[in-house]
Amino acid sequence: MSVAPLRLGLAGLGTVGIGVVRIMQTEAELIAARAGRPVVITAVSARDPSKNRDADLSGYAWESDPVALAQRDDIDVFVEVMGGHEGAAKAATEAALAAGKHVVTANKALLAHSGQSLAETAEANGLALRFEAAVAGGIPVIKALTEGLAGNRIKRVMGVMNGSCNYILTRMQAANLSYEAVFEEARALGYLEADPNLDVGGIDAGHKLSLLASIAFGTRVAFDQVELEGIGNVSIDDIRLAEDMGYRIKLLGVAQMTGRGLEQRMTPCLVPADSPLGQLQGGTNMVVLEGDSVGQIVLRGPGAGMGPTASAVMGDVIDIARGFRLPTFGIPAAQLVTCQSARAATPAPYYLRMTLLDKPGALAKIATCLGEAGVSIDQMRQYGHPDGQAQVLIVTHKATPDDLTNALSRFTTTGVLVGKPVAIRVEEV
Repeated sequence: MSVAPLRLGLAGLGTVGIGVVRIMQTEAELIAARAGRPVVITAVSARDPSKNRDADLSGYAWESDPVALAQRDDIDVFVEVMGGHEGAAKAATEAALAAGKHVVTANKALLAHSGQSLAETAEANGLALRFEAAVAGGIPVIKALTEGLAGNRIKRVMGVMNGSCNYILTRMQAANLSYEAVFEEARALGYLEADPNLDVGGIDAGHKLSLLASIAFGTRVAFDQVELEGIGNVSIDDIRLAEDMGYRIKLLGVAQMTGRGLEQRMTPCLVPADSPLGQLQGGTNMVVLEGDSVGQIVLRGPGAGMGPTASAVMGDVIDIARGFRLPTFGIPAAQLVTCQSARAATPAPYYLRMTLLDKPGALAKIATCLGEAGVSIDQMRQYGHPDGQAQVLIVTHKATPDDLTNALSRFTTTGVLVGKPVAIRVEEV
């Protein structure tokens, strides 16, 4: 007896959507064998049907309105790769769930803002809402958390989750170029979103971190509680000097549950240069998961692009074809808890860079301020004496953020500080 095919409606024919089409057209037999049934695209949706997309779309029905696509009787799964957390993407996804369709999405912004309500709707109607492609491109980190590590209590989630930022920082370091120069280079190469602040401001990566934190800690998605700081203030001086001290600067996401609540931060951090995160180059992503039983595991791979993201979409599609059902965030959405947000208070070393007047006792005053705030010095270096000034670099022993803030406040009373000091957390990996 033949098995009915799983029928897809594909909304969005940009880079990822065409990637899905190509996989479907070139690997149909392999997909059917692994899924246990044929998988076919029956209809697609995009704004401009006349645009050259370098793919044969003639065999698919066309809908200009993604909501109409979501409601078609001849689709079983609505695949949303349009992007955006409001407007058409949200309306079409809601329409698909209301019409009894499973949903596979690559839209991290949509889930970061509306994941709870969408998950509740899907689960109340016995539908799958899958989003492997929304986090870290081709890296199967959602599966790792919801399936492979389901027997672990997760202690910490950490990672580099935006390839554009990692490209900019590693390019600055390798070529000794300023942030502004590499930013323009990345924009010219098409590495940045239409709104670059989604990338360099940490917003895109913050969306991803909030989704991973929800799965890891059983909490409702709380993107609005992620501490965000982009890479726009990272200077080539800090990259050079951090390298001299054995570190690399990364836009690093960290989520962990503490006695005070859930910490979520996406900020520039220093990591040891010889660590897996420190060695990460270019647009590659890396996610580090720490469980009470498994210890630490490291997942590394392409974080974006046609093939990797479409690969993740197809993994979710095949799971649906197999009949595999799992709550959206690993446990039923109704059981996800609203967690108290906590600002980072975990002690950590800090990198401090400052310019001092080059006169006797200047450095002693800074050391005194640190000591009075309860912050001790691990490493210290002094560079050059141009124009009667000295650049000083300090790496502290572990200190709380409050103690560090206290020390920085004391610096302003010394009369030896030129300009504003730079302080960057050193994350232990």
